[in-house]
Amino acid sequence: MSIKTKTTVREDAFANRSRVLLCPSILSSDLANLAEEINLLGDSIDMVHCDVMDGHFVPNLTFGPPVIKALSKRTDKQLDVHLMVTNPGKLLASYAEAGASTLVVHQEILYHAQRTLNEIRALGCYAGISLNPATPIETIQWLLPDLDMILLMSVNPGFSGQSFIPQVMEKIKKTRAMIDASGFPIRLQVDGGVTLDNAADIVRAGADMIVAGSAVFGQESPKEAAESLGRAIRLAKAKL
Repeated sequence: MSIKTKTTVREDAFANRSRVLLCPSILSSDLANLAEEINLLGDSIDMVHCDVMDGHFVPNLTFGPPVIKALSKRTDKQLDVHLMVTNPGKLLASYAEAGASTLVVHQEILYHAQRTLNEIRALGCYAGISLNPATPIETIQWLLPDLDMILLMSVNPGFSGQSFIPQVMEKIKKTRAMIDASGFPIRLQVDGGVTLDNAADIVRAGADMIVAGSAVFGQESPKEAAESLGRAIRLAKAKL
């Protein structure tokens, strides 16, 4: 699909199907120096994951469209915007206009999921749906033609620094099998508790987009941490 958000100046990393994408979450970054933190990572990352929280769907507040717009002007990386909000339909246009390349909404809050996903694509963004750890993947099996990405939460969303929930590993495998059986070019993203110790296992289970927050920004050298994480996930992909 064609992405209107700055494909003329940004590489469309999302469309590179041969590559496992590393998407650090800015939730764990130094927000006072957000653009600088991202740009220091350079080519060690592929996209930037932006966790939007409203204090209702999850017990935290984070970034509005002005922050996304400001960041969009300061980085050449695509912005992967995860809307953990109760009213995503009212916010899609504002985040697309701010510079989002992907817009991910939660299955748990959607009444008319296909309509929302089609609206995202009409705005020129990749359309994604997210599932909390306890939400069955069967709830989205009829949405596959409308999806560009599935995001599996491997922690209960709302805070950074949580530990990976082990049961989600089997869920990743089942979701990958569902995607492959469908024939649709859907990316599978995993977010929550990703570390250098488990990232390769997550890729082997079927993920091809990895979100990491504290495993990158919580380290003494975020760039070195991102480089190590990137090597681990791509080596795991190469051995599949």
